[in-house]
Amino acid sequence: MNIYDYMVEKGLLAKKAARKLAYISTETKNNALIAMSEALVKNSDFILAENEKDITNGKNNGMSQGLLDRLALNIKRIEDMAQGLKNVALLPDPIGEVTKMWRNPDNLQIGRVRVPLGVIGMIYEARPNVTVDAAALCIKSGNAAILKGGKEAINSNIAIANTIIKAAVEAGLPEGSIQLIETTDREAVNVMMKLNEYIDVLIPRGGSGLIQTVVKNSTVPVIETGIGNCHVYVDEEADLEMAENIVINAKTQRIGVCNAMETLLVHKDAAQKLLPKLGERLKSLGVEIRGCEKTGEYIKDIVSASEKDWETEYLDLILAVKIVDSIDDAMDHIYIYGTKHSEAIVTNNYRNSQRFLNEVDAAAVYVNASTRFTDGSEFGFGAEIGISTQKLHARGPMGLEQLTSIKYIIYGEGQTRK
Repeated sequence: MNIYDYMVEKGLLAKKAARKLAYISTETKNNALIAMSEALVKNSDFILAENEKDITNGKNNGMSQGLLDRLALNIKRIEDMAQGLKNVALLPDPIGEVTKMWRNPDNLQIGRVRVPLGVIGMIYEARPNVTVDAAALCIKSGNAAILKGGKEAINSNIAIANTIIKAAVEAGLPEGSIQLIETTDREAVNVMMKLNEYIDVLIPRGGSGLIQTVVKNSTVPVIETGIGNCHVYVDEEADLEMAENIVINAKTQRIGVCNAMETLLVHKDAAQKLLPKLGERLKSLGVEIRGCEKTGEYIKDIVSASEKDWETEYLDLILAVKIVDSIDDAMDHIYIYGTKHSEAIVTNNYRNSQRFLNEVDAAAVYVNASTRFTDGSEFGFGAEIGISTQKLHARGPMGLEQLTSIKYIIYGEGQTRK
């Protein structure tokens, strides 16, 4: 079977499943999620063995430390994925929720009700956990899912998908509710981007190359998830101990994720007290610092930052550092180089905190907290299918509500329009 026919077959099956999923009971969906969770833990040894194949291939192909971290699974990460499925099962079902009801002058009762989007196509890179998160959120929100992971994680994804698909069908979900594209042929993505008849929305999740390819070439509507060139700005009136801890967490807690900090901006009046100690601590954690000329006065043996450093999402133990003259300079820098993902200010000045919240254009804006909290589970969504940096339909971590649309239901008593 050629790639086009293979993809159409997937689309037909998903469309058929989506029709049933739109009205399937909450109990059935929740039972399926619990069964999927239990199956993941039960098959963890097999999943880890398949993941090790991907890790070995990644190392042999020179994959960066950050991407290897995204790819790697262990028992805890599998247990976290399993718990994520249970968390989604505990969340309220958005489907059928009446968000508003009113009467018009003709006494028609008009209601606005949440409904599924239909078939969601997901294209992503080396993150096996996305297979589980996407499946969970799509199922709970009544959508069928067609998942296309990257070739770097093909063995892991197949093992995970086969595990949860079998459990979901046995628990009562229609066949085709969750499907994985098992080929690594790039043509599958090209076909997927044109399957308007079968796929209602595409969500790309990964690096800028993948996202821009989908945005520019897809005829299927796209929700653009974010490249994370995230900033932390340390204000002149910051608690410096707090600032140091936030910076360390935002940069090093997990480097290969989109909500990790990539650029540190420091007010000139805070630089002398903050940077020498912070610089040594970052270096001790293996972070390479690429700084402006002034930064070099406070941190020894740094790499001189270039224009490219200000716009780069490293996903690695590399940090760009720039000293700025004011909060306005910091916000100007973020406006030019930010990707509208997550931005943070550390300050005890209320006016500056409110200016930062009001004037910085990003999906998530923080005062005195790490950017690492931009995450569906941390926001109480159970999981996320991605973090949208666009403004149409969805923005920020996309949970169940963001995977729904609406329809209007109208009750009449024989009214006809005059």
